[in-house]
Amino acid sequence: MTSAAEPSENPDLRAVDGRVPGRRGIATRQRLLQCTSDLLETTSYRDLKVVDIAREAGTSPATFYQYFPDAESALLALADRLVGEGGERLIRPLKAANWHGQNAYLACEAVADAFLDFWADHSALMAVIDLAALEGDQRFRDCRIQLLNTFTVAATEVLTRQRAAGFAAAEVDPEATAVVLVSMLSHVAAHQAGIKQSGVPIGQLRDAMARVMYNSPLGKTDRIVTTI
Repeated sequence: MTSAAEPSENPDLRAVDGRVPGRRGIATRQRLLQCTSDLLETTSYRDLKVVDIAREAGTSPATFYQYFPDAESALLALADRLVGEGGERLIRPLKAANWHGQNAYLACEAVADAFLDFWADHSALMAVIDLAALEGDQRFRDCRIQLLNTFTVAATEVLTRQRAAGFAAAEVDPEATAVVLVSMLSHVAAHQAGIKQSGVPIGQLRDAMARVMYNSPLGKTDRIVTTI
């Protein structure tokens, strides 16, 4: 739960004029953000208007402008908040896994589920982040990089240990491999609705993602034998 002291610790939660909102102000800000998120489910972010957000929140545009200079700023605040949640959700199965034997395949399934579920839960906001980043908005691009970088770093650590234990060839670059894997996982997760519409069941999509990971240096559990 957000506390009244939080804005003094986090400048991003301050009002537009720099004031530190009290408990009611924080609640109003959170309500405006929730209504912005709700409207994204039915409204293109380009068509999202301050007056609509304020109306949905049961307040006035003047109140909205106390906390955000425009609708895009509210979207950015939602994106920033999502980075922390998403990073934790995506790396949890990666860090908790036992990467040996059949456990490695189960771990790959859990990672695939984490990506698919996270993107499905936040499909509207992730679509905004992806589109704005693609259009060159550095703020949203930074959000996307931070979100995926959390997983990339964690996967790099796992791959480094796999290589040191002899489960991956010495020439395998852990970071490069992690970048390729996270790119594949995020891209498939972002397009899962369209892929499903094309006739590929989500279950089979998830299995395919898991098999690709399992057959990569991340999931390999047979020691590499070097012949001279």
